Amino acid sequence: MEKRILLSSPTMHEEELTYVKEAFDRNWIAPLGFNCDGFEDEMGAYLSGKEDKTYYTLSLCSGTSALHLAVKLAGVKRGDIVLASDMTFSATVNPISYEGGVQVFVDSERDTWNMDPESLELAFSKYPEAKVVVLAHLYGTPAKMKEITDICKKHNAVLIEDAAEALSAQYEGKMCGTFGKYNAISFNGNKIITTSGGGMLISDDEASRKKAFFWATQAREPAPWYQHEEIGYNYRMSNVVAGIGRGQLLHLEEHRDRKEAIYRRYAEGLSGLPVTMNPYLDNTKPNFWLSCLLIDEGCQVAPMDILNRLNEANVESRPIWKPMHMQPVFRGHDVVSAADKSVGEDVFARGLCLPSDIKMTEEEQQYVIDAIRSCF
Repeated sequence: MEKRILLSSPTMHEEELTYVKEAFDRNWIAPLGFNCDGFEDEMGAYLSGKEDKTYYTLSLCSGTSALHLAVKLAGVKRGDIVLASDMTFSATVNPISYEGGVQVFVDSERDTWNMDPESLELAFSKYPEAKVVVLAHLYGTPAKMKEITDICKKHNAVLIEDAAEALSAQYEGKMCGTFGKYNAISFNGNKIITTSGGGMLISDDEASRKKAFFWATQAREPAPWYQHEEIGYNYRMSNVVAGIGRGQLLHLEEHRDRKEAIYRRYAEGLSGLPVTMNPYLDNTKPNFWLSCLLIDEGCQVAPMDILNRLNEANVESRPIWKPMHMQPVFRGHDVVSAADKSVGEDVFARGLCLPSDIKMTEEEQQYVIDAIRSCF
């Protein structure tokens, strides 16, 4: 293949330019502005869906900054134990360290690869002082939210939902990114919609949104001079970038449908091989951000064998997220699992993320499938 097939790259349309051009025409290039306001209002309406509920949104420079503000809003202080997803990207858990918290990692379960409710309950029994839980939805697949929210309520713990990969995914008809007290989504370049870089904080509490806005704008007090009584951050989104997001949001459901079609073609094309696709619950609607495979136990083919074969064929793939307790930076942090062996470690050892770019043609995807099949 002469043209490289990518994992997940941005897909632009024409509406983005309309909003960006307006920002240029009005010379409104700096952070804040009408595109930021519009993007927040439109995303809030989208997330509400058919719910009779208001979600307050704050557009920011990254999903990580949204998670950092969520951790601050949750009141995490130096030395506090925070229970967090183990198998995820480091951005999910790094903000805990920003505030001096201590991560205790919670293992995954096999039905969704997300935080295991049984392991979470076990973690609370081991760390009853924990009052914050940070959960990530992997690859656009919703976690077992009923069980997890019930456990958090039982232990009077604040739930922070990292829905960076799960925008448009639903659990029992409710949007991911609306279950926690504080929630974050990402518009990084590889996400289901992008602003080139950016993120958003979501909460059903207006006062929390106002406090986060204050922190995100350098904690400037309402005085005629520059007055600062707290540490603040430069986390706001640019009005130009927000314009890209407004145009992208118009195509979110279209992107989701095309992601699902890619997943279905992989499932059919790889049938008969000793592999399964990343799983999800019947009462959920994933966004299928990345299609992943899991090689059967005992098979002599390893994920890196497939990754190397695809790379030779000019196809991008990626290993499954390496669990946080295996990362050198978190050496010594506890991980709690209700399973006999770590589910996260096992999925990492046997899994692989496949190209899921919505610009990939069916012929190109068949080329990928044929390359995978050649490994067996």
